[in-house]
Amino acid sequence: MKTTDMKDTGNTDVQSSQLMKLFEDELKDIYWAEKALTTAIPKMIKNATSHELSEALQKHLGETEEHVRRVEKVFELLDKKATAKKCEAMSGLIKEAKEIMDDCEEGVMRDAGIISAGQKVEHYEIATYGSLIQFAKTLNMEDAAELLRETLKEEKAADEKLSEIALKTVNMEAAAQPTSL
Repeated sequence: MKTTDMKDTGNTDVQSSQLMKLFEDELKDIYWAEKALTTAIPKMIKNATSHELSEALQKHLGETEEHVRRVEKVFELLDKKATAKKCEAMSGLIKEAKEIMDDCEEGVMRDAGIISAGQKVEHYEIATYGSLIQFAKTLNMEDAAELLRETLKEEKAADEKLSEIALKTVNMEAAAQPTSL
């Protein structure tokens, strides 16, 4: 671990603390999640019919690729190899997104479903990055906390953008469309 990023927080060697182990485990989890999203988001883009939704997802795909790189940088700060551990929660959210896209009629209904699935993903990421930031702060790893804060800011903005698209057009159009028999 780089000593410039971490200070001893008392009698406990934070490098081998239980919190450090949890921090590393959660990093592995979100690393897997972000990498999985780099393949899941293009499927959402392909299924979206709203131009604004497609653009927002495309922008967030680029950010997600950067999120992968940032998590790798945090691993570097830990002097650890970036390793992914399957994130069961994200795996389930991605599976649910696929089911929503398969079950929803093409058009605004599917777009509304994509937004719903996307927001579930964003909320999971927001919760995870919020916890990781608190762990990094407790472990006196301000450089890591700053990298994680950048990602958290982008995740919150993506969630807000999805809400904006839903409220401005997609949900209203979906509400006005009768169901097919």
